[in-house]
Parts: sequence; structure tokens; C-alpha cells
Amino acid sequence: QVQLVESGGGLVQAGGSLRLSCAASGRTFSGYNVAWFRQVPGKEREFVGGIRWSTLATYYADSVKGRFTISRDSARNTVYLRMTSLKPEDTAVYYCAAQTGVSWSDPRRYDRWGQGTQVTVSS
Repeated sequence: QVQLVESGGGLVQAGGSLRLSCAASGRTFSGYNVAWFRQVPGKEREFVGGIRWSTLATYYADSVKGRFTISRDSARNTVYLRMTSLKPEDTAVYYCAAQTGVSWSDPRRYDRWGQGTQVTVSS
């Protein structure tokens, strides 16, 4: 089964950009929906956006529309989250997740998760 590893987090100033990566091992993302979630301590895990691997259809939370872009690289078996115009409220641990179903935003529907990568946006 697919195993996920996130990378690319770090410290960035407000208005800056980062690109997060979610690499799969064990198998490819073929047939999966892949999503990004974020979470801060004591808060609920929040849907950021997702992509259907096979069709490249994407869906984003209102809070990140126009600023974040999800894409994939089939050759690298990797999903990316390009984050621009970052705000302090974007600070969180970012997780990627995968499922073979069709739901987008409910974390309970995802059965494979990475360990997360920290994104910190300073004022």
C-alpha cells in the first residue's frame, strides 16, 4: 500500500512562498485522491486542498484559493503544494493524505497519512 513522506516545510516571512512535497513509496498514486491538510496544536485538522491523480482535478479550501496550487509529477510519484502569499495564519503542520474514494475534505475518509512537515510564517 502507498506510504507518504512530506518535505519542504520551513520558516518563511509573510508574503513569501514555499513548495511542499508529498512523495509516495510502496506504490504509485494511480487511482488515488491526494489531499493536503494542516493542523495547529489544540485545533481540528483542516482541509487545504486535494487532487485526483488520474485526472488532475483539484479542489481547494476557500481560505487558500488563489494562493495555493496543488500539482503532481507522475515521473517522481510526487504531489506538490505550492504556497504563495503566505500569511501568519498559514502556520501549521501540513500533512498529505491519500484515499481511493471520492470525498475531498473529510480527514476521516483518508486512510494513508504522512508524518507532517512544519510551516511557520513570521510577521
